[in-house]
Amino acid sequence: MKQLVLDLGAEQAHSLDTFEVGQNAELAHLMHQFAERRSREHFAYLWGETGAGKTHLLQALAATPRSRYIACDAPESEFTYAPETTLYLLDDCEKLSPQAQIDAFALFNQIREHGAYMVSTGPVPPVVLPVREDLRTRMGWGLIYQIHGLADEQKIAALTHAAEARGLTLSASVLPYLLSHFKRDMRSLSTMLDALDQYSLETQRPVTLPLLRDLLLQANPQADTKE
Repeated sequence: MKQLVLDLGAEQAHSLDTFEVGQNAELAHLMHQFAERRSREHFAYLWGETGAGKTHLLQALAATPRSRYIACDAPESEFTYAPETTLYLLDDCEKLSPQAQIDAFALFNQIREHGAYMVSTGPVPPVVLPVREDLRTRMGWGLIYQIHGLADEQKIAALTHAAEARGLTLSASVLPYLLSHFKRDMRSLSTMLDALDQYSLETQRPVTLPLLRDLLLQANPQADTKE
């Protein structure tokens, strides 16, 4: 049988429209304002558990003109203010090195001085973030939002809608099984849905639980998919 090449780690383009809003309607609206540079507040800090959508939102904003995404381990040059950049997006602030914290502090001050915008993220609110006190203060300058992850039933509803939009019929047991045997963040689940669609087309098999188990076994041969 033909060996399928399934890249479940492939990077997918992010957009604000593909962010699953759930309980985050106010936050989603604010991010659209930041994308258009029309928010009254110029700073926002987003916090929440891994997989809640923090990086999704930052990378979606990074796709807008005159934006810069800054990873926690970015070189010093990325923390330098530039007049042509009006929106800075600082991810995983809890992982900033001591020197990067100093650079980020300076960048916050320059952004405020020049009227630019900044969105930063972390796993906890700024007040308990393990960084310099002066940097915590800067992160609390603007709006602070917790990103609430989707409940399982909301994830299933979103994935069902995405499958229907592409004409993909799923057996009833597929998505509950996927949630209990695969990564639970929506980005990974959406990637798996793409892979299921591809696998179904290439094998000419419907998307049923046996097909999903076969695909998971290809992705991780050591996994036990029989439970």
